[in-house]
Amino acid sequence: MLLIYTQKLTPRISYIFKHICLRILGVDVVFTSVIEEFIAHVGPKISYGKKPLGNELFFQSYGLLEQQGLESIDFTVKKWGDTFGFFSVSNSSGLPFDIFSASFYMITRYEEYLPHVKDEVGRFMASESLAHKEGFLHQPIVDIWAYLFKDKLLDAFPELIFPPKKIIVHPVIEAAQPYAYMQKGIFRTVVGYVNSFFHGKFRNMIERTQVVLGIKRDPLDTFKWIVNKATRSDFNLTVFFLLGNSLSFNESMNTHRQKFKMLIKFVSDYKDVGLIFSFNSLKDYEMLKSEKRRMQEITNRSLTSAMNSEFLVNLPDIYRHLVELEVKRDFTMVFRDTVGFRAGTCTPFLFYDLDYEIKTPLIIHPSAMTTLAFQKKYASDIEKTVNNTIKAVENVNGTFTMIFSNKDFSSTENNKVWRSIFSEKLQEYAQ
Repeated sequence: MLLIYTQKLTPRISYIFKHICLRILGVDVVFTSVIEEFIAHVGPKISYGKKPLGNELFFQSYGLLEQQGLESIDFTVKKWGDTFGFFSVSNSSGLPFDIFSASFYMITRYEEYLPHVKDEVGRFMASESLAHKEGFLHQPIVDIWAYLFKDKLLDAFPELIFPPKKIIVHPVIEAAQPYAYMQKGIFRTVVGYVNSFFHGKFRNMIERTQVVLGIKRDPLDTFKWIVNKATRSDFNLTVFFLLGNSLSFNESMNTHRQKFKMLIKFVSDYKDVGLIFSFNSLKDYEMLKSEKRRMQEITNRSLTSAMNSEFLVNLPDIYRHLVELEVKRDFTMVFRDTVGFRAGTCTPFLFYDLDYEIKTPLIIHPSAMTTLAFQKKYASDIEKTVNNTIKAVENVNGTFTMIFSNKDFSSTENNKVWRSIFSEKLQEYAQ
């Protein structure tokens, strides 16, 4: 247990210290604003504020955690050993940067509340992020800072015990289009034939016919392979299905068909099943509620995990809706087309609503990448990038989450690398 003195305990201070100390480092914390209580304490203790009380281990506050509301902040990012830091403080502080304010800035997505340029779908772009601009997007920088803080604590309090940790592997599969040709209905099937004919895709027409007649398996129906590999592995797995309308007509299907419901039930018998909230529902609470209810009727269990269509995170509205719907976990905190740590961390964290200044029960599971980020890269780049990212997570004993698609495991030559990563590489780290 670590005692922390601060002149005034704010919701921001409580939130970020508990994330760093408890969620990342595994050490419980207690706060006090009573000087006499702090002085009398004989165990590990630190102070956090503008000035030290005496000769204690002191970490200077930049001021962000004592504020309320949002405002544009001017600061400079500086190189700090093998990493980076911002919110510089004086030499009297145990660390040259206020890592608590900086961590709060990163994981609350402070910058996403401020005015910024969005892409055509409305997403916050990686190019707009501080981490991308300053060159540390590839680092789980909040976790790195936490371990620098841990080193300082151990120097001052060698008796302080930190529980052993190791990397957790939690792949995610986005199955917005579970089938290429099955369960489309007569109208969509006819339109598919017509489109393939006019675009000269005669192989697609033959393949569609074989699938419809039951001669060949649908190329995107990779779920038996997924379940078979996942049940032999030691990692957690969550598979997400879309029940609402797809933005693409070619990818859409009738989700009320019994065979599709049986697919969801089949997967849920072995692994956790989550819901992809449709794009049109993200601004409509009643639609979100309806889609959640449908998923629960299919699985006969409470919905705990969710993801947003098109990886759209509209802060803070969508997360407020999830809190109200009592969804426990969100897996949308990722950049669709760029590898890296959007929130600067590889440790799941509680959503903090900056408008209301409250910590919520919604757990955000940050992902390091989607397979979509590699669409224009070669297989050698894929393996190297994935290995480097896993290693960065392993160095801080964090959680490695990567978003695949069921399409990535179809039996084509290009997908060999994804099947290998999912069934072999991730298993190496999950043991």
